[in-house]
Amino acid sequence: MIKVRPAAERGKTRTDWLDSNHTFSFNRYYDPRYDGFRDLRVINEDFVAPAKGFGTHSHEDMEILSYVVAGQLAHKDSTGTSEVIRPGDVQRMTAGTGVRHSEFNPSQTEATHFLQIWILPEQDGLEPGYEQRAFPEGERRGRLRLVASRDGSDGSVTVHQDVKVYDALLVGGDEVTYQLDVNRHAWIQVVKGTVAINDIPLGSSDGAAISDERSLSIKAQKNSEILLFDLA
Repeated sequence: MIKVRPAAERGKTRTDWLDSNHTFSFNRYYDPRYDGFRDLRVINEDFVAPAKGFGTHSHEDMEILSYVVAGQLAHKDSTGTSEVIRPGDVQRMTAGTGVRHSEFNPSQTEATHFLQIWILPEQDGLEPGYEQRAFPEGERRGRLRLVASRDGSDGSVTVHQDVKVYDALLVGGDEVTYQLDVNRHAWIQVVKGTVAINDIPLGSSDGAAISDERSLSIKAQKNSEILLFDLA
């Protein structure tokens, strides 16, 4: 079963510096039909104006991934980490017992476009932590590249949950396949472009919840970028 989450139906938060689009219930937006999927709780697609950003705020007991699509995102947190995230990077922050952080667009001219992804941890009270890895385009072009996993395999960032996250850059006509184990589920997020999942079309920023499927065929209709979450 493949259930499409159309981008146009997502929740919205809009200010003079932020355009945020909520795949799942978030903040003041609530839809009982879309209150997360398995251990995946948040996918926000955010556009941050130049020289603007999120002031220091706190999180706890959540695994938070940041994925920059365009521009840059400057990150600072209470563990002492200070980094800039760029396209091709995957950042993981374990909020655990509590962490304070800020996210800021350091450019004076260019907007930042990024995905903020929250995954429930396998246990509460973890020690806060940070990890960031760069995944070159060549490793993601025409294939599903593992970028986050429970055991940090194949150079992926470590997520404290039974989940695997893959990234792929596809040109029109490219097709990749993925096999789901029994009792596993998947979420596919189209970062940009147009793809067909087992012949079901998805456009830019659409998502799809997948259950009771063993084999997935992902075919790009034009140049596309996707994330695939393999979930318990």
